[in-house]
Amino acid sequence: MSALFGPAGNSDSFSAVHKSSLAAPEWIAGFGLDAYEYQCGKGVNVGEATARKLGENARVYGVRLSLHAPYFINLANPDPESLQKTIGYITAACRAADWMGADRVVIHSGALMKRTRREALDIALRSMEQVVAACDAAGYGHITLCPETMGKINQLGDLDEVLELCQVDGRLLPTVDFGHLYARSLGADEGEEATERMLDRMEERLGGERASRFHSHFSRIQFTPGGGEKMHLTFAQDEFGPDHMPLMRSLARRGWSPTIICESAGTQAEDALTMKTAYRHFLAGSE
Repeated sequence: MSALFGPAGNSDSFSAVHKSSLAAPEWIAGFGLDAYEYQCGKGVNVGEATARKLGENARVYGVRLSLHAPYFINLANPDPESLQKTIGYITAACRAADWMGADRVVIHSGALMKRTRREALDIALRSMEQVVAACDAAGYGHITLCPETMGKINQLGDLDEVLELCQVDGRLLPTVDFGHLYARSLGADEGEEATERMLDRMEERLGGERASRFHSHFSRIQFTPGGGEKMHLTFAQDEFGPDHMPLMRSLARRGWSPTIICESAGTQAEDALTMKTAYRHFLAGSE
């Protein structure tokens, strides 16, 4: 097994020549990548026919699909009506993922809403149990839900919180967004030592096999001292991190095979290819 790399949504270079995401799998494969995360952040609006055609194209060109569920999901909201909406958003995302043959759905963890981190996490854990049960009941138990580490300090979703959410069910995998972790730590979570520490923690909580196939987002992210994440950048905008090289080196050394989705601002395909090239360089034994 080898790590997979691809863009989140469509890069500027793709959109300059194509109007439809249906062309994305062929373009991505031709670009030298092997994964694509379909974006439903503003709502699950893709129709069944389009989703099935996208999935067919992805299978033809050997591109692994994942799907990002709506951004406004909040597992930490205790209101019963809000929870039912969250369950609806996630099951709708799973339905679209099922149509297109995507095997992973990324979900946001939520906001603290003036609660302590522990209070918010306890609510999210109960919510996640109900989400998993609802997805199973709807026939989507084969789709892996992937709660995401978040970039703002006042959001639920540091690494330990997401790994605890993944304890709800053995099928859950974390979406470890290394840019988000860098931003919420105000730049501390970067470099060889921090990368090894984060990967070790994942292995400790999930076990080696499960940790090795985690889902990931990666980009450079500008942060502000008071809040964490401000905006996504490109790899060329290197005044902020994280640098991708320590992660590529560590993944190759460990023999792990995650899916790495690049969320750079407009250059996500190009920067995904930069990561894949570095990873394969290290995999071949070069330093």
